[in-house]
Amino acid sequence: MFRRISASLAGWALALICLGSFGLMIWASRTDSAIDDELAHIPAGYGYVHNLDYRLNPEHPPLVKALAMLPVLFLNPVYPTQNQAWTKEINGQWDMGTAFLYQSGNDANAIIRMARIMPILLTVLTIILVYLLARSLIGDWWGLLPAFLFAFDPTILAHGHYVTTDVGAAFGVILSLFFYLRFIESPTTRRLWAAGIAFGVGQLTKFSTPLVTVLFLLLAVILWARDALIRRRFTAAGLHRFRDVILLIVIGYVFVVYPVYFLFTSGYPIGRQAADTTALLSSFGGGPTPAGQWCHGMRCLADLDIAMSKHYLTRPYAQYLLGILMDLQRVDAGNTIYFLGRVVDSGGWIYFPVLFLLKEPIPTLAIVLFGLGLSLWWIIRRSRQNRTFHGQLTAVIGYLETNFGEFSLGLFALLYWAYSLHTPLNIGIRHILPTLPLLYILAAGAWKRWVTYASFEGHFAEINLLATGNAVFSSVNESIRRFGRSIARAAAKYIILIILLAWLLLETLFAAPYFLSYYNEFGGGIQNGYHFVTDSNYDWGQDLLRLKAFVEAHPEINLIAVDYFGGGNPHYELGSREIDWSSAKGNPADHGIHWFAVSIDILQNGIQPLGPGQTRNASNTFSWLTALRPASSTGAGWPADTMGNVPAPDYRVGTSIFIYHL
Repeated sequence: MFRRISASLAGWALALICLGSFGLMIWASRTDSAIDDELAHIPAGYGYVHNLDYRLNPEHPPLVKALAMLPVLFLNPVYPTQNQAWTKEINGQWDMGTAFLYQSGNDANAIIRMARIMPILLTVLTIILVYLLARSLIGDWWGLLPAFLFAFDPTILAHGHYVTTDVGAAFGVILSLFFYLRFIESPTTRRLWAAGIAFGVGQLTKFSTPLVTVLFLLLAVILWARDALIRRRFTAAGLHRFRDVILLIVIGYVFVVYPVYFLFTSGYPIGRQAADTTALLSSFGGGPTPAGQWCHGMRCLADLDIAMSKHYLTRPYAQYLLGILMDLQRVDAGNTIYFLGRVVDSGGWIYFPVLFLLKEPIPTLAIVLFGLGLSLWWIIRRSRQNRTFHGQLTAVIGYLETNFGEFSLGLFALLYWAYSLHTPLNIGIRHILPTLPLLYILAAGAWKRWVTYASFEGHFAEINLLATGNAVFSSVNESIRRFGRSIARAAAKYIILIILLAWLLLETLFAAPYFLSYYNEFGGGIQNGYHFVTDSNYDWGQDLLRLKAFVEAHPEINLIAVDYFGGGNPHYELGSREIDWSSAKGNPADHGIHWFAVSIDILQNGIQPLGPGQTRNASNTFSWLTALRPASSTGAGWPADTMGNVPAPDYRVGTSIFIYHL
């Protein structure tokens, strides 16, 4: 009875967490304009569900985009398939986005708001999955801790309400791990199918999720070795671990990935698909294989993909493989970014650790780093206690028997971080989102052991000795006092945790609705994080609607020059009062325009020092603006004293658009 009541109360607590997160994302979704990637993802997704045509945005799997467009179908918008972005261009996703949202008579903002409903619901579902996975490992109430950290993380709230694939990837990873661990716990045919279906769904979220395949194969090796060490011999029967992984992978790709891609390519003319595939892979792996020669290296994959795209039965897999190859091509190319005072093509291996430390809220950092540090300390202490090889091996086997789920989460986090640190494509903390819930769960498990087990284990044993008359201590009062001190220490630990969670909640509420630009106090806060890193960490074009409100509130602005980065359309929002601008056009005042608005990402990439090997056209350096206005920290404090200063603006719209009255 008590167990059911406790579980029920935990369920209600989870519902409140989900409701709070949902409300914050709805708020942000209605105030943020289209961010850069939505300009491509929205028209692509609509093409999938309305036309069953996958010619746009093949470099990302379809799940989030397609789900996002289901509510948009009810708006019945005009989809401009007569536009050359659809008829002639190869993957003309950006031009199609402009035509669909802003040039076809549709209500762009209604489409964008409606499209964000399903990503928000998917984020809420991910919160629930985080809880279910955590509950299976650490219990009903402690499972709420990682769910809370995930639900109120500003970065999750930011990307959770956009039509992008990053929180979708976290959903895919958690879903795959949850059902795989359930299968390992009880390997039935039914659970194998559930794990396979979940794996397949995960592969439809983002092209980083194939790392789950690597994880499952590694875990099969580890389980085989563990079982063999327990039995003291390796057996062929242990190979069933590999068989099970292969089967669930086959189930996922045959019964989930293939049908979805089959559906979304059924309206895609096969000749057009083959031509698009050939063009998109024209430079992959060194370019086309000369006639009469065999392919070499990675080019063989491109040639295989082109061949598959020409046949009806294989072209769904061809489109899936095309996405993976395009993703590999994109990662290798890198990206020009502003990072720690310089404009570079990559932040190097420190990029994601720096962003993690600057963009995760300080209370979350305290919980995660302390929890992971505790786990590391316990591992080291246990290793020292078992100095012999046999003792350490026995400890490892025992750990894998009792904590295999925890080990699986930690291994995937290490794999994903290792991959991310190696890649030169550094365009946002969003790329490591799938690991955040795993870190939260691991940290929560460490806190649970620290708060409860370590405090009471010895004293429960002592009280038991007293009760049986076999006490080794002479004083019952001393034993009670010891127990009381343990309760006090545990209470103090709970209070510390509660304070940290309250701090996180308040921090998030004060950040609303500017979640994308959130930086913690180490990073200068919401207003000043641009001194460190921009792009999707700070400025993705989310403030255009706020610029519209600013212009409407200032009737003295008859014309405003706008240099904007994002998925919005300044002319659509501002009409005849807006003049499209760039640094190369010089000072707008010389053309009779005395107001200038610029996205901070464009400004930082234009004025900050170049890193090694970087070049920039002199006309794109905003030299006319830096000559007019001295650099200013705008109240940023210590970061601005050393890097990232910009010409002092007269106004700021939201966080990312700087306005100058010239």
